Amino acid sequence: GTMSLRPELEEEAVVSTQSTGRKAARELLTLEDKDPRRLFEGNAILRRLVRIGVLDENRMKLDYVLGLKTEDFLERRLQTQVFKLGLAKSIHHARVLIRQKHIRVRKQVVNIPSFIVRLDAQKHIDIAINSAYGSGREGRVKRKRMRAGAGGAGDADEDED
Repeated sequence: GTMSLRPELEEEAVVSTQSTGRKAARELLTLEDKDPRRLFEGNAILRRLVRIGVLDENRMKLDYVLGLKTEDFLERRLQTQVFKLGLAKSIHHARVLIRQKHIRVRKQVVNIPSFIVRLDAQKHIDIAINSAYGSGREGRVKRKRMRAGAGGAGDADEDED
């Protein structure tokens, strides 16, 4: 509903990622506190979840990994972030902008709505440089209208100014 996912496919991928992390956390919780495998793998899982912004830094314990919800992961998708930043009018508009290559993360144009945005990259989401929405060339229709206007005896908009 609110996240505008393609039916089942994308939600299934998120649930799969979540369940993999939960399964690993459950297995590590059965080991003793000082077990080297629990310390090493547990820290790796926690660091990864903190880096993508699903887990807070003050909640870096395996117990909290089990409490994560699907919504926490969906919140980190590029599609959701574009909408929340106000670059798109709706979650559906955000998806269209991303698929049509109008959105970049840092200097890289990303056209995958399910792209997971890391915390450090979140403030670098912007309109692509070569996009018609940015400072790129005008769209096909606008260029066509400008040509049609230039071919005639001037455009009506130009006379009024």
